Amino acid sequence: MVASANQRFHGKVVAVTASTDGIGYATARRLGDEGATVVISSRKQRNVDRALAQLRADGIKADGLTCNVGRKEDRERLRDFIEQKHGRLDGLVLNAAASLHFGPALETSEAAWDKTFDVNVKSTFLCCRDLLPLLESGGSIVIVGSITGFEPDSNIGAYSITKTALLALSRVLAKELSSREIRVNCIAPGIIRTRFSEPLVHAGLPKNMIIDRLGRPEEIAASIAFLVSDDSSYMSGESLTVSGGMQSRL
Repeated sequence: MVASANQRFHGKVVAVTASTDGIGYATARRLGDEGATVVISSRKQRNVDRALAQLRADGIKADGLTCNVGRKEDRERLRDFIEQKHGRLDGLVLNAAASLHFGPALETSEAAWDKTFDVNVKSTFLCCRDLLPLLESGGSIVIVGSITGFEPDSNIGAYSITKTALLALSRVLAKELSSREIRVNCIAPGIIRTRFSEPLVHAGLPKNMIIDRLGRPEEIAASIAFLVSDDSSYMSGESLTVSGGMQSRL
């Protein structure tokens, strides 16, 4: 647990999508440790219930509900839930993602291609748009991308392409929302030890890593907390790579 003296988010309300496991859960915990009231979500009620119990047991102020970000009615329900419970948002972390094909990109089925883009790009955009009315001036949006947005992985080609699209999305939104004093940044994690990354880990670690190990969800959460906080007040439209030194240039 973060030292109690560090309360950057005291009195703040931050929503984190796909936040009952992995990077999303670690982020909710980090923000909560630093004083935020966190709103978590996931597609399955049992996962939400488990995560809420864990967070609350550690004294974190947390609410949550099921939300499939690809469904309009779920996004609206999430928006209404936050508005009724808290009346506003100070931060939004968009973490939902899918990778449905492992292998050569040209072998990706049309259905897998469409679903990957729907979840990773379309739903990220729509979730941001639908929750935007709740964001206060001075708020911060963080889009969780991937190092594969800079250096595509041949085994997850469609996923990599969607993550490149998120780099552009964060830049576009940052420009459009600057007049409202809302910052938008993207974070590009490397290979992090989560269930999501297991296929990549089994394929072997890349040889271009400077830090020769997998990252931990908590390490990404720390960087996301920085981007949500006022400590990054002069950053918007940026993409922050946290990848153990992997190649990170388009």
